[in-house]
Amino acid sequence: MYTLDNDFATRFKYEVMIVGCGGTGGFVAEGLCRLLPVNVPLVLVDPDRVEARNLRRQNFFPEDLGELKSEALASGLSRKYNRAIAYSTLPISLTPLGFNSLVIGCVDNGPARRDIAARFTTTYGNAPAWWVDAGNGENFGQILIGNRIGSAQFRTSDKGDSFYSLPLPTQQRPDLLRQQPVVISCADIEDQGPTINQSMAALVIEVVRRLIAGTCSWIQLYLDLELGKLQPVLATPETVEEILGKKFRKVKK
Repeated sequence: MYTLDNDFATRFKYEVMIVGCGGTGGFVAEGLCRLLPVNVPLVLVDPDRVEARNLRRQNFFPEDLGELKSEALASGLSRKYNRAIAYSTLPISLTPLGFNSLVIGCVDNGPARRDIAARFTTTYGNAPAWWVDAGNGENFGQILIGNRIGSAQFRTSDKGDSFYSLPLPTQQRPDLLRQQPVVISCADIEDQGPTINQSMAALVIEVVRRLIAGTCSWIQLYLDLELGKLQPVLATPETVEEILGKKFRKVKK
């Protein structure tokens, strides 16, 4: 079995950034407060404000109304879990990136994903880092994991085979870049299932846990609540070649 390289967590100081603090991102942030050691910095990015309609399906409360989402969430979770949480009220295209090694995208449109891809690639280059992208519809969703433009590489060692380079989520699913921004967030659509955001958040947290531990073997995950089905797509040479439409490089270590 192939796993995804976890050098970012074992060899370097790293931080986790969540881009998008609405339907899924807000619940991911709370789950990571429980999962991550307090010395791992957590950064929340979202320029939007909390509105009344957000209270039904997002991780906010009446006292947060009118506040900036990233600031309100960081403040509340910091008090609740007694840990420092940084936040940015700028869009990701303008948010400075430090030594981030794990970026979690919880946005619902193509332009936002394009901005994440641009900042991620210009900041990290060949550094050990991963981008976990989550998106959902009414009762279904997907998670994509990657870190390089048009690249897939793995290495072999006594501990087994591990991918340290996989194509960016936006290359795995280019159709996501065509998703248009909406006035009402996907978390606020009236006919959206009431538990899809929490379900997706739980899966994102599990992906993060496995990435840190070096046991994540997925490149994609698909959830369908209507069918009660979770479909993983394993990171294998065959799967990656099919996604990229070309061969990749193997590096021995």
